[in-house]
Amino acid sequence: VQLQASGGGLVQAGGSLRLSCAASGRTFSSYDMGWFRQAPGKEREFVAAISWSGGRTYYADSVKGRLTISRDNAKNTVYLQMNSLKPEDTAVYYCAAKKHGSSLTYMEYDYWGQGTLVTVSS
Repeated sequence: VQLQASGGGLVQAGGSLRLSCAASGRTFSSYDMGWFRQAPGKEREFVAAISWSGGRTYYADSVKGRLTISRDNAKNTVYLQMNSLKPEDTAVYYCAAKKHGSSLTYMEYDYWGQGTLVTVSS
């Protein structure tokens, strides 16, 4: 599966963005999906994950209550709605896909999008 992330940009603190990750192929609905982010000089970190059906979601503690992951299998797309953004949310955001269960560990994902930059100004 090929992934294409979009929707990043510059936003003021407290603002909102919605990231999208469009997948190619007819088997998107069989993949568990995740969002990760990497800030300059830092390691890639888990943000959110969603099961293949959308029935289970997982979040990093730092984003709970502010970011929401969702998916539309008919459109082969996973989303990350980002509200109440903070300067510490500034990073390149990556979507990723894997099979056989959701994971919070980036090394367990098999396919990655190219990343989209989110910059939150204070």
